[in-house]
Amino acid sequence: MKKLKYMIGAVVGISLVGCSSQIDVVNQEMARIRSEPTQKIKPAPEFPPVPTFAYSAQQLRNPFYPSSLANELKVLSGKKVYPNLSREPQPLEGYALETLYFKGSMKGKSGAIIGLIQTPDREIERVQVGSYLGLNQGRIININPTRIDLLEIVPDGSDGYIERPRSLVLLGPID
Repeated sequence: MKKLKYMIGAVVGISLVGCSSQIDVVNQEMARIRSEPTQKIKPAPEFPPVPTFAYSAQQLRNPFYPSSLANELKVLSGKKVYPNLSREPQPLEGYALETLYFKGSMKGKSGAIIGLIQTPDREIERVQVGSYLGLNQGRIININPTRIDLLEIVPDGSDGYIERPRSLVLLGPID
């Protein structure tokens, strides 16, 4: 038991001696660095002056204000547009327009062109002029063999709504 105590004491003593030698090495290196002559700091580089610029577009529209395109469209249309919230939504109004695919068209019994729309669920729905699709009450205004044109009702940014034209283009045959 006594022998074990002496061995532990020896190990602790040796480890402390090892630490002090590392501290001495650090102190010697710091003394060497302090004894070196100081170095001069390089002066900051001089930059040539920037030429002045005369801004000549003061009379033009400020690009940081919203575009007046929405107001112009409202004035051009001559009518106020509001979404019909009392209308019963059609099945294709539950999908974003970007997720619907125009897959083809055919002529109906009356001779009108009927569009074939594929949903994200890979189901095919028939649409005709006057049908609605998309999340913004997009009303179909024209169907031809390569494209479906519709008008969406979207907010104009100033507590009103405008009609925005959109199109679905034929992507290919039905999978």
